[in-house]
Amino acid sequence: MNALLVALGAAVGAPLRYLTDRSVQSRHSGVFPWGTFCVNVAGSLVLGIVTGASLSGLAGERVRLLLGTGLCGTLTTYSTFSYETLRLTETGNRFQAAANVLGSVAAGIGAATLGYVLGRAL
Repeated sequence: MNALLVALGAAVGAPLRYLTDRSVQSRHSGVFPWGTFCVNVAGSLVLGIVTGASLSGLAGERVRLLLGTGLCGTLTTYSTFSYETLRLTETGNRFQAAANVLGSVAAGIGAATLGYVLGRAL
């Protein structure tokens, strides 16, 4: 049953990541990977909410598996973030690469913290 919950969450998270990335990126010109940035920050927020809700007793193991592991595990993407940062560096866009790293880490931690606080408050 646990694997099924993870698979169901992943079945939603993966296409959501792709569609969100494409939608966001199509609205921005330039080389900065806004689509990946947005899905990673959104996933951090959702995971923070799930974690906070779990620790407050509102969400159980099944919710953590479905949303935390399944949905957020496929919605967010460290590999694409790494690849896009490397590509920015290789093409001489070092400022954007540094901004991607620093901004993604700061925004991700901020979103996870906010989500955690919101999840605990539910």
